[in-house]
Amino acid sequence: MEQQAKTALVIGASRGIGHATAVKLARQGYDIAFTYHTCEEAAQATLEEIRGLGRRCFCYQAVMQEKDAPKTVVSRAIADLGRLDALITVAGVTRHYRMAELTAEDIDEVYACNYRAMLLCAGAAAKHMIEQKIPGNIIHIASTHAYCVYPTDQVYGGLKAAIVRSCESEALELSQYGIRVNCVAPGMTSTRGPDTPNNLQREWFQQIPLGRCGMAGEVADAIVFLISDEARFITGVTLKVDGGLSLPAMPEDASPEAGYGWCRRGF
Repeated sequence: MEQQAKTALVIGASRGIGHATAVKLARQGYDIAFTYHTCEEAAQATLEEIRGLGRRCFCYQAVMQEKDAPKTVVSRAIADLGRLDALITVAGVTRHYRMAELTAEDIDEVYACNYRAMLLCAGAAAKHMIEQKIPGNIIHIASTHAYCVYPTDQVYGGLKAAIVRSCESEALELSQYGIRVNCVAPGMTSTRGPDTPNNLQREWFQQIPLGRCGMAGEVADAIVFLISDEARFITGVTLKVDGGLSLPAMPEDASPEAGYGWCRRGF
């Protein structure tokens, strides 16, 4: 009897990191379900690409800010795929607000999409994995904003930090069932392909020790690794994929002559 293929649900996979992850998993033999919000054309292209690899694939339009959406999406994926071996929560919104202009609605929007939906998806997936005795994997997407402080990112950065902390609690609770929970924290990442950087991006590149932004496929590589058997003894960690951007503050003497050649800004 042929062994059933492993399965994965990717929350937010029409473009960027989610798309790259879904395709990489499909290439490794996973059947895929994924969600999208507004980019129907890109979602259809992802669907066709994965099916073109000979894998089953299902696509759901969903507004993850809605309270019932996480449970509904996970239930549909389980019904369509037959089981769920991995959940990857990629979808989120990036918002920056000045403190004097911050509203309750602003906070609620980012919280609902970036944090509440993540936890509810993980809870629904974990319930299925526990009941079916599946030693599954859950991967969350944080950000270097969880570690580096920027003006106007008090909501976005604060909730990304919360994801890192919640991942640890999830991992501790679910380890008794053989379920691993890990997190990936990308830095500046190109999610629309290797476009020529504009002047603002070039200025940012100068702050990244490896001298460039990351690519969506590189973040996907980290996700796929954490799901793989090669990472079978890893749980509750956050893997930074940021080219060194979130490393501790540089030494006071950070000139190239002091051996810190990656420091290009000139303080």
